[in-house]
Amino acid sequence: MNNRRFARTAGWLVLPCVVAAGLLAWYVTRQPASPFEQQQATSFEPALVSRGEYVARVSDCVACHSLAGKQPFAGGLEMATPLGAIHATNITPDREHGIGTYSLADFDRAVRHGVAPGGRRLYPAMPYPSYVKLNDDDVKALYAFFMQGVQPANQANIPSDIPWPLNMRWPIALWNGVFAPTATYAAKPGQDALWNRGAYIVQGPGHCGSCHTPRGLAFNEKALDESGAPFLAGALLDGWYAPSLRQDHNTGLGRWSEAQIVQFLKTGRNAHAVVYGSMTEAFNNSTQFMQDEDLAAIARYLKSLPGDPQRDGSPWQYQAVANAPAQTPGAHTYATRCASCHGLDGKGQPEWMPPLAGATSALAKEDASAINITLNGSQRVVTAGLPDAYRMPAFREQLSDQEIADVLSYVRGTWGNNGGAVDAKAVGKLRGHTDPASSSPIILHMR
Repeated sequence: MNNRRFARTAGWLVLPCVVAAGLLAWYVTRQPASPFEQQQATSFEPALVSRGEYVARVSDCVACHSLAGKQPFAGGLEMATPLGAIHATNITPDREHGIGTYSLADFDRAVRHGVAPGGRRLYPAMPYPSYVKLNDDDVKALYAFFMQGVQPANQANIPSDIPWPLNMRWPIALWNGVFAPTATYAAKPGQDALWNRGAYIVQGPGHCGSCHTPRGLAFNEKALDESGAPFLAGALLDGWYAPSLRQDHNTGLGRWSEAQIVQFLKTGRNAHAVVYGSMTEAFNNSTQFMQDEDLAAIARYLKSLPGDPQRDGSPWQYQAVANAPAQTPGAHTYATRCASCHGLDGKGQPEWMPPLAGATSALAKEDASAINITLNGSQRVVTAGLPDAYRMPAFREQLSDQEIADVLSYVRGTWGNNGGAVDAKAVGKLRGHTDPASSSPIILHMR
C-alpha cells in the first residue's frame, strides 16, 4: 500500500519536472523569429554594399573581428572574460570558417539576437543587446557588405579557453531572457529627428554602453537607454576606465559643447582631451569615418543625458599652485617627465597635448586609466590616414611602481583635482596584467 502511494506521489512529482525540462529545452534551443525568413539574395546593388560598409564602420565591427596586419574580419582577437578567454570569430564570407553559408535570416539572428545557425548561442561579448536595435534596412545593408564587399579569409576560428561545464552555451538563452532586449529602436515622439538619430547610433550600432555603462553581477549592462540612470555613467573595462558620457561636470561631458564632442569624434582631440586607450581604436576605425550629420546627432543626444551631482561631486574649478617643493612626492618626477608636454600649470597645450588639470582621469575615483596610460603609453591617433606627431610615451621601463604612484597622486591632487592618491600596489597589478601599447597604429582598410 505504501509502495503504491509512494509510486503515485513520485509520478505526480516527476510529471511537472518532465514538463519543466521540456519547456526549458524548447526555450534554450528555439530560433528567434526573423523578418527575413523568406528573403534570399545572392547579389546586391553597389549602393547597398556601400551603405553596409558605412554601417559596419559605425558599428566598429573591425574592433573585435580583426587583427592588425591580418585580413579584415578574419577574427582571432583574444578577449578576456571572468570565465576564460574567448576569441573573435571569422565573419568573412568564407564558406568553411566564416559566414558564407548564412542566409539573411541567419545573419539577422546572429547580429540582433546572438543566435548562430543551429541554435548555438553567442557569448554577449558580441554586443547583440545593442545591435538588436538596428533597423531592418541597416541589417540588410550589413549583410550585403559582408557577403559581397569583404574578401573571404580561409582562417580557422580559435576555440575558447573556457572550461567545461562553464562553456555550455544554453544558459546564455536564460541570460538573454532576463537582460537582452528584443525590439529594434523606436523613435521617441517627443524628440526631434536629430536627437532620435543620435539615440539610435549610441544605443544601437555604436554600442557605446558596452564600454561606458557599468555592469551588474551577471555582467549585464545596468541600463540600455536613457531611461536608466546608470546608462553611460562610466565603467571599468579591461584595465581602462571608460568615463561618463552624461552631463557630469567632473567625470563626464558637462564642460563639453556639442561642437567639442563632434570635434573629438571627428579629429580625436579637442581642448579637453585626446583619445587614448580603447577609444583610440574606436576613433581610428570608426568615429572619424562617420558623417558629420551623424556626429552632430550623437552630440545632441549625449548632451541631453543629465549628470548626477551626488555621484560626480562638486564642480571642478582650476586652482593655481606655487611650484611644489622638490621633496613633495611626485612633484620632481612631474616636472622632469611630464611638464614639457602637459605644462607646470597642468593646462597642457590644447589641442595637441591635453590638460591634466580637470582631466577625467584625474577626477574619477577609478585610477586605472591614469595608471595604464602612464605604464604603457597610447597608440597613435590616425587622422586621414596619417599618424599624429604627438604620443604619450610608456614609462614602465623608466619609472618604478612607487614613482608612478607618486607622480599620479601628485597629478590627481593638484590644480583642484581630487581623484585621490594612487597605491603602488595598484600600479604593480596593472603592470603585470597589461602590455605596452603598440607604436604601430591599428587602422584597417576594410576593402
